Amino acid sequence: MQLGALIPFGDTGGDPSTVREYAQSLEGLGYDFLEAPDHVLGGGPVASSAEPRAAVAGGMYHDPFVLLGYLAAATTKLAFSTGVLIVAQRQTALVAKQAACLDVLSGGRFRLGIGVGWNPIEFTGLNENFHNRGRRSEEQAQVMQALWAQPHVTFKGKYHTIDDAGINPRPASGKVPLWYGGHHEHTLPRIAKWGDGWMPNAYAPDQSALDIFGHLRRLTEQAGRDPAAVGIEVWTSIGEGAEADWHKEAAFWKQGGATHLCLTTTFNGRARHRRIAGKTLGDHLAAAKRYRDVIGDLL
Repeated sequence: MQLGALIPFGDTGGDPSTVREYAQSLEGLGYDFLEAPDHVLGGGPVASSAEPRAAVAGGMYHDPFVLLGYLAAATTKLAFSTGVLIVAQRQTALVAKQAACLDVLSGGRFRLGIGVGWNPIEFTGLNENFHNRGRRSEEQAQVMQALWAQPHVTFKGKYHTIDDAGINPRPASGKVPLWYGGHHEHTLPRIAKWGDGWMPNAYAPDQSALDIFGHLRRLTEQAGRDPAAVGIEVWTSIGEGAEADWHKEAAFWKQGGATHLCLTTTFNGRARHRRIAGKTLGDHLAAAKRYRDVIGDLL
């Protein structure tokens, strides 16, 4: 089981020296990966009063490809992931190109975590359709995987047309690992067909999580793919509970088949997640060290 952490922009900000120190410190602590969130636009006060969740995107977010490209050059072993990139509000071929370049420049240390988003403000501002984002994302996965695998692609779909064209560079392995976030009823069938992994954050460490993991494995088999080839990344937090509780939860996820565990020190988006009390870079790094020390025997 690999261990990573979500970068705590909300507390530490995005100063170049700060994000570099955070990544290098994680690498020194023995973390396997760093994860970066994504938002292009955030709603202002008027929009936020009409749609309260839109205000969430009003914080500071570096563009993930720019950020992770910078951090890849500042590290040697640490891997990176988007958690998650809102792919449906972007041009598909451009995302495929950006992901391929990051894969090449980082030496294959990148996973592309994708989602369909929830904030219509961003889709309006980026001139994309909010209402068909899920259906478009299915075709986007196929287009990106074709562009990564083949030097020239001919594709004619409902939303994309490529006429014997390709990207250069392409990832050396012929693919960028494609992981899905989200919990919509259509998410699991998409993972079963096209995904290399799933990044859920809504489930408590109980039988309900094991049941949904089992459902994903069955869908993957039905799609003619090996379930063992599809990873699961679970988010965890340490804002409450004792060290024994943290270890018990991590052990549960490992036994349940989780391949990746992502520590979130600021995330409060789900009922079971609690942020740490401190807000400085030192506070977040101390929490990361403490957590790594507690669960190290499970890695």
